[in-house]
Amino acid sequence: MDVKGNTIVITGGTSGIGLGMAERFLALGNKVIICGRRSDRLVKLSREHPGLVTRVCDVADERHRLELCRWLAANHPDLNVVVNNAGVQFAGTVGSGLDYTRVRQEIDTNAIAVLHLSDLLAPAIQGKPGATIINVSSGLGFAPIAFMTVYCATKAFVHSITMSMRHTLKDRGIEVIEIIPPSVDSELGKERRADPDQTHGGMPIPEFLDELFKGLERKDAEIAIGEAFGLRERGEALFDAMNGRGRSA
Repeated sequence: MDVKGNTIVITGGTSGIGLGMAERFLALGNKVIICGRRSDRLVKLSREHPGLVTRVCDVADERHRLELCRWLAANHPDLNVVVNNAGVQFAGTVGSGLDYTRVRQEIDTNAIAVLHLSDLLAPAIQGKPGATIINVSSGLGFAPIAFMTVYCATKAFVHSITMSMRHTLKDRGIEVIEIIPPSVDSELGKERRADPDQTHGGMPIPEFLDELFKGLERKDAEIAIGEAFGLRERGEALFDAMNGRGRSA
C-alpha cells in the first residue's frame, strides 16, 4: 500500500498502537477514521486532531460491527484501507477456572471481529486503488506465553486467517498485510498491573511506529518488529525458554 492518499479505518484507535498509527497516517495526509468503545476518549481525540473522524464501536459486539460497516458505506464510500487492530489481553490457563466472560471477550475482539469485519468490508474496498486490509497479530501467536493461553491463541488465529486472506483476496485486488508486534509499551494487559498507567518495559510506541512505517514503505506483506521477528522465525524453539522448560505457567 501507499502510505499516503488513503481513507483508513482503524479499530481500537483510542490508544496504543492504534492511536499511534492514526496519528502517523493523519500526518501523511490520509483521511483517518478511528473507532473504539470509549466515547469520552473519542471526543477528546477529535478535538486534539482536527480532521480525525471518530465512531463509537465495540468490535466484540456483532451488532456494532454491522452498524459500523453500514455507517462507513453511507458516510465514507471512499474507504480503501481497513486496519484490524483492536485487542484485549487477559491472563488465564486451562484447568485454572477460566473466566469465560473474559474468554469470550478476547475471542470476539481479537479473532471474530477481524474475520467478520474483513468479510464485510472486502467487497466494499475491492477495485479501489490501494485496497488493503491490515491485521495486527503478535509475536506471541508464534511462541505463546502459557499464562495468557487464550490471547496467544487468538493471535495465532489472526496469523492463519491473514495468510488465507492474502491468498484468496489477491485476485480481487486487495493487498493483505500482517503486522507482528513485540511487547509494546501500551495499555494492553493493564488489568494485570497494580498501576494500570505504569510502563511495563515494552518497545516505546514511537520506535515501534518508525519500524512499522519502514515496513509499509518497503511493501512488506509481513512486518515483524523487534523481538517479534525472532519469535516469528523460531517460535517453537523459543517456547521452552519463554515459559521455563517443565514448569507449569
